[in-house]
Amino acid sequence: MILHEVLGLYSPATVLLRKVNKPTKLGPYYLPAGVQIQLPIILFHHDRHIWGKDAHVFNPGRFSKGVSNATTGMSPLPFFPFSTGPRVCIGQNFAMLEAKASLAMILRRFSFKLSSSYRHEVNVYCI
Repeated sequence: MILHEVLGLYSPATVLLRKVNKPTKLGPYYLPAGVQIQLPIILFHHDRHIWGKDAHVFNPGRFSKGVSNATTGMSPLPFFPFSTGPRVCIGQNFAMLEAKASLAMILRRFSFKLSSSYRHEVNVYCI
């Protein structure tokens, strides 16, 4: 849950570029073939309509029922830190395994105590 929350708040990639192969209707928009679109991952992962009022708050509990139930009633598609579909990052499984192993090694040797005055806050600046 913690790794998913970190990937949501601090995605390894911020934008995905895709090219439309055939004419496509996307909601109210018509996209002709050959058009390149940008998917701003960071904006999807911080959208309050998708993730709720606490979209900018570190809350691993939102993934307690799995990735598909983390959003506010929408499909799990808005969570794609490693892309999605046939072009998903080939290193996704290795990256997650490496992160879990690294976290386990760190936790094995250290003890942590959270300061009573600590408050985590994410700053996102959009143009």
